[in-house]
Amino acid sequence: MFVITQAFAGHLGDLELAAMSIASNVVLGFDFGLMLGMASALETLCGQAFGAKKYYMLGVYLQRSWVVLFLCSIIMLPIFFFATPVLIFLGQPKDVAQLSGVVVLAFIPLHFCFAFQFPLQRFLQSQLKNNVIAWANFVAFIVHVLISWLIVYKFQLGIIGTTFTLNLSWWLVFLVLFCYTTCGGCPLSWNGFTMEAFSGLWDFFKLSASSGVMLCLENWYYKVLIVMTGNLENAKIALDALSICMSINSWELMIPFAFFAGTGVRVANELGAGNGRGAKFATAVAVIQSTMIGLFFWILIIFFHNEFGLIFSTSKPVLEAVHKLSILLAFTVLLNSVQPILSGVAVGSGWQAYVAYINLGCYYLLGVPSGFIMGWGFHYGVMGIWGGMIFGGTAVQTLILAIITIRCDWTKEAEKASMHVRKWDDVGHLTSEN
Repeated sequence: MFVITQAFAGHLGDLELAAMSIASNVVLGFDFGLMLGMASALETLCGQAFGAKKYYMLGVYLQRSWVVLFLCSIIMLPIFFFATPVLIFLGQPKDVAQLSGVVVLAFIPLHFCFAFQFPLQRFLQSQLKNNVIAWANFVAFIVHVLISWLIVYKFQLGIIGTTFTLNLSWWLVFLVLFCYTTCGGCPLSWNGFTMEAFSGLWDFFKLSASSGVMLCLENWYYKVLIVMTGNLENAKIALDALSICMSINSWELMIPFAFFAGTGVRVANELGAGNGRGAKFATAVAVIQSTMIGLFFWILIIFFHNEFGLIFSTSKPVLEAVHKLSILLAFTVLLNSVQPILSGVAVGSGWQAYVAYINLGCYYLLGVPSGFIMGWGFHYGVMGIWGGMIFGGTAVQTLILAIITIRCDWTKEAEKASMHVRKWDDVGHLTSEN
């Protein structure tokens, strides 16, 4: 739905496309990464609890996550209120920063939706109810396309109208999933609201924070790419071209993200059930399948590098810039077909804190400096920034995670998971008794 919104914004004009790109990919992307990461703690907790048949705890974990993420949403509101001066400070063009600030304020309802929808999705995914999530998103997607067309072309409400449609579509998904969960769709894991949701919050926050940091460092990495590009000469054209490539990447990335979620849940389920070999097998199958899909899209991008930009813009300078960036997009898609699956294994196994350090080192101590050197030191512009960050950061991080996964002792991980489930069950009962 983000891609559809960006496509409609792009047909309003180059300034609108750049503003929507900054608002959705940088500011909202920062928020998205943190909320999604913190909600991913449920993949570990709910997944392992489901595998251990501790069904009641899934509903308790869900409600704790809602409490923690809602409080974090309130704390993060200044990011939305002061987006314009921050973007100007970071070197973005003034007109782009000002319009981006207006768009960001219109996205506040979506910000709060993240806090409720992401935990609910992880809760359902841990019980292998992916079809419910898929149907809810499919319905919302159809509604989103129709309303976006009406808002932009019939009512001509401009870029603010596109933000309204995105807010509406995301809240529609949440309401459908919430009604399914509370109206009998999860009889074993949902027993109504409980005061246990307010117990053990500090321990829950610490696990959520480590999950958040791990995924945020990944998610924000490409936001840094956009911010760095905004400081180049002729930044509007570079930003527009990059936003188109990032939109295509985000669109294709939904497939590896599906594998990320599925692998994390499957690994957590198997480890919670004490089946280390099953977790290892699930990891191998997911990596092979996702890599094959990544190769397919790599070929598509190489062959259609002159055409896909027309979905978003008809500006000749923008399309020429997209053509130059297409080779980097192809390799980004290929690498991203493997990396999210390995991150999913980390989430399912409870390695979030460990992987956070790997992400910090690879992305920000290697990748960002490499991009800076290639972009400004060797004067390759946006291609240098992106290329340096891909091969200096993402490729190294993927290699390290692959080595860790290959050398993992899955029998020991299954034993750790059993201890983990007992620990969190005891924390909830002891705190509620006190």
